[in-house]
Order: sequence, then C-alpha cells, then structure tokens
Amino acid sequence: MATGAVRTDRIALRTSKEQKSFLEKGASATGQNLTEFVLSSAQEKAEMVLADQNRFVISPKQWDAFVTALDRPASLKENLARLMSQPSVLEQ
Repeated sequence: MATGAVRTDRIALRTSKEQKSFLEKGASATGQNLTEFVLSSAQEKAEMVLADQNRFVISPKQWDAFVTALDRPASLKENLARLMSQPSVLEQ
C-alpha cells in the first residue's frame, strides 16, 4: 500500500468482541493502530492471493528451461510407482 496515500474510501466491518480484541493485540504488538494493522494485513493477504494470478517475470533463459521441462516426455519413476501401489498407512 502506498504510504502517504490520501484515504477517502471506507470499509465497514462487523466483528465479535473477541475478534476485535485479538486484532487490537496484534496491532499493539506491531506498534500500529487498529486501522493500520487491519489494512496492512488485508493488503498483504490480497497480494499473496493475487500473486499467482497476475504475472511473473523470468529471464529468456529461465523461460526456455521452463518450456523445455514442460515439453519433455513423462518418465516412469520406479520408486514413486512402488510407493503409490502400496496401501497407505491410513488403510492399514
């Protein structure tokens, strides 16, 4: 979130007393007020959620290696095949 940005919009939240108290303790532990803490936490979560949906930048060399790996035919992994053919510990 851009620091120094003018805040003109509002977000209304309903919460339980327990949730509010928990958030206030988190804010206090980080030296932030409740608004700063909730906004920065929500922004961080949104960035994480959207990171995989946006784009990623890699070098042409990395892209070529990625495409080569995708185009490579699948190979049999004997240890994996053996592991998958055995009953799981949950089935025993």
